[in-house]
Amino acid sequence: MTDTASTTNGTSAAENPTLNILAQYIKDLSFENPGAPRSLQARETAPAINISVNVNANPLSETEFDVVLSLNAEAKDGDKVLFNVELAYGGVFRVVGFPQEHMLPLLFIECPRLLFPFARQIVADATRNGGFPPLMIDPIDFAQMFSQRMAEENLRAQVSTTPN
Repeated sequence: MTDTASTTNGTSAAENPTLNILAQYIKDLSFENPGAPRSLQARETAPAINISVNVNANPLSETEFDVVLSLNAEAKDGDKVLFNVELAYGGVFRVVGFPQEHMLPLLFIECPRLLFPFARQIVADATRNGGFPPLMIDPIDFAQMFSQRMAEENLRAQVSTTPN
């Protein structure tokens, strides 16, 4: 019986694909409660909450990447802003042994999926500490976001190469 994780027949551990989180950090956090203390009063209807999500990735070296998950949430009561929270939450990932065609999905789907629970908790804590009920953002389908982003980029590339 052979141990495939530590074979010595010419394959090295570096050939086994690995994804490691080296660091996680808050790059930017902002919470605004412009109408306080009036915005904290009880209201009859729930506020309208608009949430936007973005993911960016930048190489730091051949095997290390900085992935930043941006979450923005704005709550309004009519035309009055109750609160606005913006978070840029990053992670430094070491990615080794994956085929090149898997790199973009890995960086834009798997990495933000690992960061999301921590970012979600930070947003919930910020809104609670701001005097509101904690905002618990629903799980995000990063695979669908990635597919949509790739489709938009393909469309842009087609438009820019189409002769007038």
